Formats: sequence, C-alpha cells, structure tokens
Amino acid sequence: MIEEVKKKPKEEKKKKNNSWIWIICITTFVLALIIGAIADTTIQNLNLGFAIAILILIVVIGICSDMVGMSVASADEVVFHAQATKKVRGAAEAIRLVKYADKVSSVCNDVVGDVCGIISGSISALVAMQIAATFNLPVTIVSLIMGALVASITVTGKAIGKTIAVNKSEKIIGRVGKVISYISPVKK
Repeated sequence: MIEEVKKKPKEEKKKKNNSWIWIICITTFVLALIIGAIADTTIQNLNLGFAIAILILIVVIGICSDMVGMSVASADEVVFHAQATKKVRGAAEAIRLVKYADKVSSVCNDVVGDVCGIISGSISALVAMQIAATFNLPVTIVSLIMGALVASITVTGKAIGKTIAVNKSEKIIGRVGKVISYISPVKK
C-alpha cells in the first residue's frame, strides 16, 4: 500500500513532464505548415537571386539552431552562476537555458533545425525549377543537383557547427543568453 502511494506522485509528475512533447509535436506541425506555405508562395514570385538568398538564409538558420542545441547540451551551468553573481547580462538566461537543456536542445535541433531542413528542401525544388526554366535545362537533373548541393551544405555546416558548439559551448550560450535578456529577461 505504501509503495503504491509513493509511485503515484512520480507517475503524475512524469505525465506532466511529457506534456511538452505534445506541444513540440503540434508546434512543429503548425510551424512547418505556415513557414512552408509562406516560403512556397513567396519563392515562386521572387527572382532567382532572392530565392537563392532565402534558401541560404534558411540553411544558415538551421545550422545555427543546431549549434545552439548542441551547445546547450554541452555547456556547464557553473560558469553562468559565476557570471550571474557578477551581474553579467544574459547569465541568468543562460542558466535557464542550460537547466532546461533537454527541452532547449529538442526545440533547437528538432523543431527549428528539422523544419529548416524540410523547408530548404522545398525551396531548393522551387529554385531548381526556376533555374531549369531560366537556362532551359532538364528539371530532373537540376533538381537532383540542387537537392544534393543543399543537403551537402547543410550536413557539412552542421558538422562544423557541432565541433564549434562542443568546444565553445559556454561562449555560444552566453551570447544566446545575452540576446534573450533583451527579448525576455529572467524575472529576479
């Protein structure tokens, strides 16, 4: 009987802690739908140069988001506690990021990173069609080359970013914390 009483609060706490997974699921679906729709409709109406610039921007956002996700998982919270005692701007926000590293990493790597990956694939297909039409080339070949190029740039960028993130995690999270302190500071 005593064992059953002890187990119930843990089970209830576990259910509450997992509710964020459903929030992530729904948020990802909505974000991918909205951003994909906006990107698809605007890319079709842009000239080739702007379309490529937006594609590069989305790939860079995905790479940077992946770096932040990796950094937060690698960072040491103690560094930020020392900074917080010295009233360094962004230290309290960095502590909050590291304290919730699993959730922050999931949002950065999975939500933002994967949505950027999906959208960049969609945009690269639209850019490939524009390139094929502009230069009178076969769509299939241009599409294959664009897809492979975007994939290789994304994977290479993320590999380089992860190395930087592990080696400079506190510096990266410190900067992210500083940016967050201007947008949504931790209440003291």
